[in-house]
Amino acid sequence: AATGPAPHLKRAGGTATVKAMLLEWCRARTRGYEHVDVQNFSGSWGSGLAFCALLHSFFPDAFEYGSLEPGARRHNFTLAFATAEERAGCAPLLEVEDMVRLPVPDAKCVYTYLQELYRCLVAKGLVKTKKR
Repeated sequence: AATGPAPHLKRAGGTATVKAMLLEWCRARTRGYEHVDVQNFSGSWGSGLAFCALLHSFFPDAFEYGSLEPGARRHNFTLAFATAEERAGCAPLLEVEDMVRLPVPDAKCVYTYLQELYRCLVAKGLVKTKKR
């Protein structure tokens, strides 16, 4: 049998690795938040609460997470995107109207937005990254 590290687990990965790492980061930051279970970049974000939880984990004084309701999608998306723009300097890449119109958010759009939010949080020094 072969020994050594598995060739498919190399450090320098492609898009799939970045996606998996971003999803795991979101999962870790939102763990313990009620009504949030991040499993993917689409349905997990449908109520807006995952966005709120992610932002609340960085800015707990921005709003009272416990007062949010899963059914108040428009309010949740509006709150999350406004908080991201005001507190993290994140460009409003997603429209509230688009998010409430679709029962399940578009995974590519959510992924792109989360990449931008992550980048903004790193730039503000709120997320520490490993030096290469």
